[in-house]
Amino acid sequence: MNNTIAAIDIGTNSFHLVIVRIDDRKRFTVLTKAKEVVRLGAGSNDMKYISDESMKRGVETLKRFYLICKSYNAEIIAIATSATREALNRDIFLSKVFNETGIEINIVSGYEEARLIYLGVLQSLNIYNKKILLIDIGGGSTEFLIGEKGQVISAVSTKIGAVRLTHKFFHDEKTDKANLKNARQFVKGALSPVIRSIENVNYDMVIGSSGTIINIGSIISSENLPADDYEFNLNGFVIKKKQLFNAVETIYRAETKNERISIPGLDPKRADIITAGAVILEQIFTDLKIDKMTLSGYALREGIIMNYVQQISDEYSTEHLKNVRYNSAVHLGEQSNFDKEHAFKVMKISGRIFDFIKLKFGLTDDEREYLEVASLLHDIGYYISHTDHHKHSYYLIRHSEMLGFNFKEIEIIANIARYHRKSHPKLKHENFVKLDQQSQALVRKLSGILRIADALDRSHKSLVNDIEINFNQNVFEISLKSVNSDPSLELWGVNVRKGLFEESFGCEVKIKNVS
Repeated sequence: MNNTIAAIDIGTNSFHLVIVRIDDRKRFTVLTKAKEVVRLGAGSNDMKYISDESMKRGVETLKRFYLICKSYNAEIIAIATSATREALNRDIFLSKVFNETGIEINIVSGYEEARLIYLGVLQSLNIYNKKILLIDIGGGSTEFLIGEKGQVISAVSTKIGAVRLTHKFFHDEKTDKANLKNARQFVKGALSPVIRSIENVNYDMVIGSSGTIINIGSIISSENLPADDYEFNLNGFVIKKKQLFNAVETIYRAETKNERISIPGLDPKRADIITAGAVILEQIFTDLKIDKMTLSGYALREGIIMNYVQQISDEYSTEHLKNVRYNSAVHLGEQSNFDKEHAFKVMKISGRIFDFIKLKFGLTDDEREYLEVASLLHDIGYYISHTDHHKHSYYLIRHSEMLGFNFKEIEIIANIARYHRKSHPKLKHENFVKLDQQSQALVRKLSGILRIADALDRSHKSLVNDIEINFNQNVFEISLKSVNSDPSLELWGVNVRKGLFEESFGCEVKIKNVS
């Protein structure tokens, strides 16, 4: 484990970097921070494309961040949110960043973004035993989460953010009252389904995080702040409803950017988007009848750090899979009415095969987890249709809210499940060709294992009690133990489906029943 970790939050408005040192008790100390306003979501009203100018600013910022990380010899974890998540040309941006900086960006869903923010907030406020409503207004989206004792009860992401709303209603130099009215109506309508889903939920307190909310808090508390210190630590500061509405009115009265810059406590770099952010926060307070909101100085980037600590620490893991990821996979299977006994049987067998060949072929623990999750979920496509259910499994996994996994990991898992039967992976398959070459090779190997494991429970009756595995002169030998049962269907299934394993690992598969 590298105890110096850099978390990079690639947001729609700003890029944030935090570098920390993790001690033996899994606590972290911040070594340095950096922030740059990049406006990755600028230049496109619907945020479907990252403009060339925005892309250039993003790459140059990440070059500087990389040099900072290198000076600390820090392991880099980079997470991208709304602007990158939605952009149709995001692959171009990801490639540019990787080619010019070596930084691999992981894109997370809105749901996963909310979970990571919750992890960060848990480190900044004493709220573990409280049921909270967490609200985070970003540049491209706003996240809502209900959480308690570290568990996500529900979370939703809505495509309303300070940058997105600014492009839609406040792109002129002067704020027009008609546009302000239209923006309020638009936000009210867009928030309506979110409000309905949580308005009757009981929670102990409301938490607000990230730039827009923190900066409005800075305006409210400006009387007590040092001059021009809009980045004063507001962790734990409480915004009351009357204070918020007064601050919002102050923002609305400042009709031009220059007028807003003069507002005490306002970050000048947010002067052009703060009106939109104020509209969103005001409407949330109004519709949810919020009386007060406690601010968190930690958010996504600190959540990235804690997520890393949890993943590498046995202290946080109560399951053989990393808990949040495991629970998410099982939940998806249960939602899809999967054959639980068969799924766990296949997962157990695939794990046995993986462990036997792991060292010989240089496989990793993370890759074992991808295989296990794909094994659990390989048949969930039956929920849609028996015909081509492997393709439906891919679709359900690919479009699910798999907590704890980033987009790339979900894509790998979905592909592994997709190829548990029928055709081998081919470059003409759209789902396969979008993967990089290393991931394609991994999918071939893990799908090859899954095909054999699935075949060893072909009857869905757990006829195979145990297996013995040997490698003998490039022959992969599987011996079945099946007391008081006839595994002829399983033997036939392995012989039909062993081809991909043989191609991927360069060996011959032989199977026999010894019971």
